Amino acid sequence: MRQLLLFLLCLFGTAVFAESAGDAGSKSDVDQGSRSGFVSDSDSGQASFVQTPYKEPKVVFDFYFDEPEKINTALYWIRSIMNPLSEAPYNYAPEFMDIKVVIHGVEIVTVVKQNYEKYKTSVERMKYYAQLGVEFKVCSLAAGDFGYSQSDFHEFIQLVPSAMPELAHWQMEGYALITPKIMDKKFSNEELR
Repeated sequence: MRQLLLFLLCLFGTAVFAESAGDAGSKSDVDQGSRSGFVSDSDSGQASFVQTPYKEPKVVFDFYFDEPEKINTALYWIRSIMNPLSEAPYNYAPEFMDIKVVIHGVEIVTVVKQNYEKYKTSVERMKYYAQLGVEFKVCSLAAGDFGYSQSDFHEFIQLVPSAMPELAHWQMEGYALITPKIMDKKFSNEELR
């Protein structure tokens, strides 16, 4: 539990590094994200940018959805961890990002070979992430509820005994738990502005 709290603290950061006063408010620092830490724009009346000193992530995602198609949106949550951390100033290679996904809702149908054509986009995205080291784990109990066996799943899938102890195990190993909450978007960004 302590490791989880420490990771979340690092992830969402409370540590702020101040720049020298002479460089603090320059527009180029704000535009480039000021890699040295904190850019203060208090004089200009706008928000400040904080370059949180993220560490190599250890994350377990809990995928449990009420509609198979929601896995598409949930996969963006993985991208939202990997993309920023693979770019400057972090430059973490994918092999230094320890990411696991436990699948145990109705989205199980998306990772079954017989449904490939229907969920091709999702499957190809998962295969891509699996090539980068993301581990996709399916609950055997939930798979059994659907009448699936090990041979029904794509080669990048790992079957585990049960989702609940799997999630607990990785949390006890120091992994941060992320449970995507997928909601239907009713308004466009333009409508909400």
